[in-house]
Amino acid sequence: MMLVDEVRSEFTRSRRRGVLIGWLGLTAVFAALVGTLLPGIVADGPGGPATGPGVSFPSLTQLQGSDGLTAGLSTGAAMFGVITLAFWAVLTASDHSTGLIRLLASAQPRRWRLLVGKVLALTVWTAVATVVALVVTLGIAPAAASSAGVDTSAWSSATPGAVVTAAGDLFLTLLVWGVIGLVLATLTRSAAIAVSVGAGYVLVVEGVLSSALGSLGDHLPGATLTALAAGGTATVTHATALLSGAAYVVVGLGAALVVLTRRDITD
Repeated sequence: MMLVDEVRSEFTRSRRRGVLIGWLGLTAVFAALVGTLLPGIVADGPGGPATGPGVSFPSLTQLQGSDGLTAGLSTGAAMFGVITLAFWAVLTASDHSTGLIRLLASAQPRRWRLLVGKVLALTVWTAVATVVALVVTLGIAPAAASSAGVDTSAWSSATPGAVVTAAGDLFLTLLVWGVIGLVLATLTRSAAIAVSVGAGYVLVVEGVLSSALGSLGDHLPGATLTALAAGGTATVTHATALLSGAAYVVVGLGAALVVLTRRDITD
């Protein structure tokens, strides 16, 4: 039952310099961008800036609270998520576009092991990306808040546990984003389509659906992931977001497994 060979194979392909520099580099850039701009945006609107699709800004009071130090993680979660979705999709779709999947399936006929190995390897890289986002956020937030005139005196009371919890929520959120990318890439065998569908849905389609569905829109994927990254919102509790996210992962991986094991890959 050990999956050492499958995970090692995925690590060998996914640790290419271009992949890691792109994934981790983009994560660092967006973390720096959010961390730099967030205090100024919030300070200009004490009542809290308007939210957009997949984006949830804290109020000035929340930013000045003890959890404000890590507010950039939840605010930038959608951007980090799209990056994660893209690289999970690229690393999945490339197996099909290059014909590598045929060689892998020949070496390991039990295709479910290939899927599990890929998920485990990409989960590790997602954890690394989360750490990168956390380190950049913690490094930039104090100076950015000071330059924007935001009171950060309460930040000194932020406990290591609270920081780890915020990072953990971001990691779980990115994991769901990644699985969505993997599922879409498995179904379409195209990274471009997977990224377009995933990002387009959250940024465009879900906003329309939310307006039409009212309170039911709070349980759509984008709203669920926003709530999970933020540790819960006024309309979606953290527990509900966690359960919904887990359901998306289970259903998505189940669909990917069925397609991967039953699809004819000889052509």
